[in-house]
Amino acid sequence: MYLKYNGLLMLVKVPRKVSEIIKIFQSKGFEIYIVGGAVRDIIMGKDTYDWDFTTNAEPDEMLKILPHAHYTNDYGTVVIPNEKGKERPYEITTFRSEFGYSDTRRPDKVVWGKTLDDDVKRRDFTINALALKIAKKLQATDGLISIDCQLIDLFNGRKDLEHKLIRAVGDPNERFSEDALRLMRAIRIASELGFLIEDNTFKAIKTNAPLIHKISKERVRDEFLKILSSPHPYEGIMLLKNSSLLQEILPEMEKTFGVEQKSPERHHIYDVGTHSMLSLKFVAQRNSDPIVRLATLIHDIGKPTSYKKLESGVITFYNHEIIGANIAKRIADRLRFSKKQKEFLYTLVRWHQFSLDERQTDSAIRRFIRNVRLENITNIIDLRVGDRLGGGARETSWRLEEFKKRLIEAQKQPFSVRDLKIDGYDVMKILKLKPGPEVGKILNEIFKEVQDNKIENKREILLQKMKKITAGND
Repeated sequence: MYLKYNGLLMLVKVPRKVSEIIKIFQSKGFEIYIVGGAVRDIIMGKDTYDWDFTTNAEPDEMLKILPHAHYTNDYGTVVIPNEKGKERPYEITTFRSEFGYSDTRRPDKVVWGKTLDDDVKRRDFTINALALKIAKKLQATDGLISIDCQLIDLFNGRKDLEHKLIRAVGDPNERFSEDALRLMRAIRIASELGFLIEDNTFKAIKTNAPLIHKISKERVRDEFLKILSSPHPYEGIMLLKNSSLLQEILPEMEKTFGVEQKSPERHHIYDVGTHSMLSLKFVAQRNSDPIVRLATLIHDIGKPTSYKKLESGVITFYNHEIIGANIAKRIADRLRFSKKQKEFLYTLVRWHQFSLDERQTDSAIRRFIRNVRLENITNIIDLRVGDRLGGGARETSWRLEEFKKRLIEAQKQPFSVRDLKIDGYDVMKILKLKPGPEVGKILNEIFKEVQDNKIENKREILLQKMKKITAGND
């Protein structure tokens, strides 16, 4: 790929399907441009997966020339299925101008435009208002087509890319009043790319932060989780906080800042909010799951409610994990999390304060695993490490390392009757029993002996034990 700034010429490699779409429109005399994130990614030298186009062809005209395309909305967007199946489809939108945003989300009126200028000036940020005009196809290599393009940059988006800035197109207050989801989208893109937000744009986010309540909770949730999933979640949440958006979408978190933890008999050196933010920063270095990252951010969210300062000066937060887990449920409900996401979040917050006492019994270790569930062991350990680092402690301790060893050993033992190497069919077949309570009684008795380490969970041993139990009962 090359870029000549004087003539803004670029040599771009695109998928064969992209080349075919362009060729169809040009052969019918229509203008067509590559727009949006694809242009941004191309300039930044990143892999491109989302291909969007804009054209002067109206939807009905597009449907006549595009096989297998369908019209998806009232805003001029025609979709072509991606040849790779599950990947994002190709979207082609008619030039348009938009008027009136009474719900701060969608235009009240859309008018088809005649020029590219009409279209790009309604876009959100300068780095998303770039377009590529396709000049000619050059050659095909490895399934990709090299095409000569002209970069069209009406709002200095290329310069903002170079300076790593998110800047609204035109008046930022107008852009955010048109679509309040752009408030979070600005921060999400900054978190994904490691960019800063231009001063006037950031001030407008802060001014318009209450507008986020005009947006559906599902859309807010999606942007929020994308921020947490990004390469820079700590910076993203800091942007949410400093822009006042965090107060709007996660007011419980705002209450943690300034809640002191530093006191005799406590290792903490930061207030609850600062500690939680740093914990997120550290957990993100080892775990990419957005729910784990969110759980780490809010793991101490019950501390403001449970805060007590004793006469000795010692600060306590008794049962903050239980209070916090219930708050986590309310947050999950408010942001329309799925049942699975909600249970995952609750579990991590509820059990994050697990004991590392080396005197714990094997039964206590197994009880912890049952509470957390096997599939969440790594996640809750990651949370604990983030918690330690975020509090100024070392990454691990001999107690934590010993606890992890005991977890591994405990997992070798069955946690329920279902984990036994025999089942109800074995009991009925060998002892010639019919389905009924007696089958479960025998299995439970065997399970108890395995759990107490009296016998091994091996099939032949369990079969012999089964016969002894029934013989004894006779």
